Amino acid sequence: MAERKTLLLTGASRGIGHATVKYFNAAGWRVFTASRQSWASECPWADGEENHIHLDLEDIPGVEASLELIREKLGDGRLHALVDNAGISPKGEDGARLGVLETDYATWLRVFNVNLFSTALLARGLFAELKAAQGTVINVTSIAGSKVHPFAGVAYATSKAALSALTREMAHDFGPHGVRVNAIAPGEIDTSILSPGTEEIVERSIPLHRLGRPEEIASLIYFLCTSGASYVNGAEIHVNGGQHV
Repeated sequence: MAERKTLLLTGASRGIGHATVKYFNAAGWRVFTASRQSWASECPWADGEENHIHLDLEDIPGVEASLELIREKLGDGRLHALVDNAGISPKGEDGARLGVLETDYATWLRVFNVNLFSTALLARGLFAELKAAQGTVINVTSIAGSKVHPFAGVAYATSKAALSALTREMAHDFGPHGVRVNAIAPGEIDTSILSPGTEEIVERSIPLHRLGRPEEIASLIYFLCTSGASYVNGAEIHVNGGQHV
């Protein structure tokens, strides 16, 4: 009987994360989710409540303290995929973009804790489990990490740029142990967190003239976790309909 593979994903409550959990669940993977939200009964996958871990990525000591619980839930000491999808992008009044002049230290720290530092600490803390499974790490970055975006604030954008660099560093450090690390940089994806005015970006800046679908990101995440991507390491793949060109 084939081994049932295991996924741990942060930020599963909506959008890309929700679609990714559904995709992996349909493929027969054992799925663990981690987020600050409690389990929602309407989430349509088996063992969801049992396999949900309450984890506030802003609380770095709490992240490190949770590692033992995560290992206990994994059970067999093997983790085939860690997908770091959680991210926050604070806004100002009426959804205004927060630039350098509007962003205080507390906001910088909160964003970097969630979007960057927790990612590094989860991967470090679960390295033995990833190595045992010869697993893979997928970091979800953003088009905002490589170009100024009209809606994404400075803390979010720079945290995603740093996450791109972290992906390369992790690929270098983890690769010799058989653990691959890659990133996916989505553009404008049709989720509930789209900002007003996105339709103008679609018409002006995206050659395909449409939003991406969460399922299109989820399917690429899944591919990167399979043997078909066994020589892909340290890459950041842009999924934005050509918005970056």
